[in-house]
Amino acid sequence: MALQDLTPQLRTRLNRMERAVGWFVIAAMVLMVAGFVYFLRNTAARKGWFIPKYTYYTSLDNAAGLKVGDPVKLMGFNAGSITAIVPNAPGDWYGVSVYFVIQRPHYGYIWDDSRVKVSSDLFGNRFLEITKGTAGVPTILEGTNRVALAMLRWREIRATREQQTEQVRAEFPDLEQTNHTAFEGQVRDRLQQLANANDSRYYTNLEQEYWITPIESKAVNERLEQLVDQVESALPNILNLTNKIGSVLDHSANLASNLNVVALNAQPASSNLAALAAQLRGPGALGEWALGSNSQQHLESVLSNVNSVVASTDTNLTVLVEKLALSLDNLAGITSNLNSQVQANTNILGSISKAVVDADDLVQGLKRHWLFRSAFKTKTPNTNEPPVQPLMSPKARGQR
Repeated sequence: MALQDLTPQLRTRLNRMERAVGWFVIAAMVLMVAGFVYFLRNTAARKGWFIPKYTYYTSLDNAAGLKVGDPVKLMGFNAGSITAIVPNAPGDWYGVSVYFVIQRPHYGYIWDDSRVKVSSDLFGNRFLEITKGTAGVPTILEGTNRVALAMLRWREIRATREQQTEQVRAEFPDLEQTNHTAFEGQVRDRLQQLANANDSRYYTNLEQEYWITPIESKAVNERLEQLVDQVESALPNILNLTNKIGSVLDHSANLASNLNVVALNAQPASSNLAALAAQLRGPGALGEWALGSNSQQHLESVLSNVNSVVASTDTNLTVLVEKLALSLDNLAGITSNLNSQVQANTNILGSISKAVVDADDLVQGLKRHWLFRSAFKTKTPNTNEPPVQPLMSPKARGQR
């Protein structure tokens, strides 16, 4: 039906409806644009698109567990993110270089004495964390209203730090050992004075990157593997040591029993020697009459030598017991260290137990699965075998 065929009332209603639909479409478009702008604003605020940020980098031996986009932490909160991981030349000291950006105002906590710590959790995930500067020069030179002006030259400031450290050591020889805080304060004050006096030497444009010294630690799983390897290598030696100590204790017990028997057997002989010495001693005694005056002196010297031999034997036994006690103390120290390491790493035994339980659940599930059920069937008895003949009763035997 053409529009001219409609009545004036219908044409008026249709025009009103068209205007209402037009206003509705315009309002929907305005709301959609406003929502999109609000979303972009929140996203930019959350990701810091319009916040000034500057590039830092560090070098590592291994970048396993790190990836582009991971956050960089400072004092426990996110201060930036990783932007690139680039391998170094084959002859460089470090294997890779990790570039990251730090947002405003977090770069104000990064000084030339800050370090990058590479930490990891139990799952092998590694992350970068920057330590707060305490005794250095800020890496970003700021003007009024905390506006960044220049980036610190890391080679210049570190060479100057080494020079000032040597000068402070020469001027105050004992200050570093007696008061390390005051020693660092002296170095910091001199660095700040030099940096403020000569900005062009120590600062450059903001497009340059600043290199931070890394502190790289091994992952937790690597430490656990090393600990388990050390325990496995130490267990045979500990068992051999305990076997040797057991044999030494057995021999010591046998030696003590033999010495006791010898001492008991020597008591009658010593008493007889004492009586004989009493009879041979003195002028006009049987010893002087039979052996002469000089023989008595020789006999006394022989008895004194026997006494010294017995005393030295006692001393040697005492030294042997002391050395044996020292060996037992060393063994106790080794076993206590092993016990402390096992108690500190209780997750090892739990992981092994969980692995055994999971393997048993897997086998039980395979037994119940229709595809593998035939592989776990038990041998059923043969039903075609002839039945076993029953035993004859005594009465039947008599009749037979």
